[in-house]
Amino acid sequence: QVQFVESGGGLVQPGGSLRLSCAVSGTIVSRTYMGWFRQAPGKQRELVASITGDGSTYYTDFVKGRFTISRDNDYNMVYLSMNNLKPDDTAVYYCNTRTGWYTWGQGTQVTVSS
Repeated sequence: QVQFVESGGGLVQPGGSLRLSCAVSGTIVSRTYMGWFRQAPGKQRELVASITGDGSTYYTDFVKGRFTISRDNDYNMVYLSMNNLKPDDTAVYYCNTRTGWYTWGQGTQVTVSS
């Protein structure tokens, strides 16, 4: 059974930074095409960033240059480092495989507000 446990969210002022963590069980992150997603109130869940098994990364235009996806193979973790946060980044953030195949975790709330 594949499970995801996200953490690291919080309230931050515009321009601030956060690092999100995703503990993955049931699959090996170094062999899995993983993604970070987010869902803002009233909006559909959307892909933010992804990382392939060989470490290639992809970012959507609205986070490119500000967010970095990475992983720790030893601890089977996936991370999302977020800099220069904007109010539009406010959302619940989730990790899953790139296709969102498995049951979603509880997510972690990120609120960007002054």
